[in-house]
Amino acid sequence: MTTTYDLVILGGGPGGFDAAVEAAGSGLKTALVEAAELGGTCLNRGCIPTKLWLGATDAVDELAAQAKMRVASGSVDIDFAALQSRKDKYLAATRKAMGQRLAQLGVDLVPGLGRIVQAGSLEVATADGPKTLGYRNLMVATGSRPGSFPGLQPDGDRVLDSTGLLGLTEMPKSLLVVGGGFIGLEMAQAAHRMGAKITLVDALPRLAGAEDPEVSKTLESVFKRQGWDLRLGVKVASVKTIGDEAVLVLDSADGVGEELHADLALIAVGRRPNSADLGLEALGATLNGAGYIQTDAQLLAAPNVSAVGDVNGRMLLAHAASHQAHYVVERLLGRTTKPYASGPVPSILYGAPEVFRAGVMAEEAKALGESVLVSRAQLIANPIAQAHAATHGFVKCVWRDGRIAGITAVGAGVSRLACFATLIIQQGWTREDASSFMFPHPTLDESLKAALLADKEAV
Repeated sequence: MTTTYDLVILGGGPGGFDAAVEAAGSGLKTALVEAAELGGTCLNRGCIPTKLWLGATDAVDELAAQAKMRVASGSVDIDFAALQSRKDKYLAATRKAMGQRLAQLGVDLVPGLGRIVQAGSLEVATADGPKTLGYRNLMVATGSRPGSFPGLQPDGDRVLDSTGLLGLTEMPKSLLVVGGGFIGLEMAQAAHRMGAKITLVDALPRLAGAEDPEVSKTLESVFKRQGWDLRLGVKVASVKTIGDEAVLVLDSADGVGEELHADLALIAVGRRPNSADLGLEALGATLNGAGYIQTDAQLLAAPNVSAVGDVNGRMLLAHAASHQAHYVVERLLGRTTKPYASGPVPSILYGAPEVFRAGVMAEEAKALGESVLVSRAQLIANPIAQAHAATHGFVKCVWRDGRIAGITAVGAGVSRLACFATLIIQQGWTREDASSFMFPHPTLDESLKAALLADKEAV
């Protein structure tokens, strides 16, 4: 007998889980289909385990900064086996709590791989055989997986993707990182803190290529001073395991490229959507060249079928997936008929330094032919940055028609500015709004105030 649900959700990551909780809590009969673990990539193989690594190793950079000021000395020894054990226990406990929450709300959790049979019907390949679910509405929240290119495929031996690196039993003494985006940079920082020599290669001419060029310049300066070997603006011909090493060969015009050697290599060249073999095309859904599911203004991919999170390619961030999922449930409940609007989307690179951004960046505005002004403040003038001996960085504001349109920051602890800065952008503060608001002292927020009140200049 086939059970029909008000909402069936494919994928139990941040978007899918949050949608199931909200839908069931609002009275919708809900099923959640998950092929692997609850929590998806973010909890199990991405955001959370990486932050556990960075959080456990923060003291390494903090001590190094104070040692440069000659006010402290010593060492921080990381027990990697204990850290991995703590990581695994925390993830398992979180998955258990998620499962209990779904059960409390009456969500039917169906472990297995789901595929659309026809409009209104889904077949799940479970351990006990195929199971058919009927749906009035379907949400696809299947997320993404590590990407690769020809010649840059992880082999599970000395060449790993982010999932493989997070599963290590010991940290290598040297690590080749292919990719200078957020994934590569966060993992490289954690590895560096635990003693690995870092060599990072990227075809783009600067780190964190999607960020403000001034941010990239600051990151490069910091990481070079930490002893990283940065090879930017160069292409990689191949990375493979040879003996007990990872060997990377750089591309070259004459076909004989330089070889780089390390204990391990991390391939961190982006993500790819998990959209294949779901049967979406039969419903009229369209996948673009990379496989992202195209959605309309209401996040619909086909009649009664929504796609949220990484799989739709709009913004590959866990909180964006949850925000989109909330909108879809609100629409299904009849609480909104408006098109989906994300508002300013905050993103953060963690580590030391951190990078925060939300809203419009100056280079983006220039590319669109828009006229904007910028103002900035250096962290070196901030007492909290001085207290932590971490003064390298700045806060930069982008102004459009006299109102704040975007904010970015780079430096130690700038993630603390994320919520406040995003609200400022959402509310479209003027300079007068900033001058009339009482900022607490001493805080890192005062660098945000200084940037908001600084003289503006044309880009």
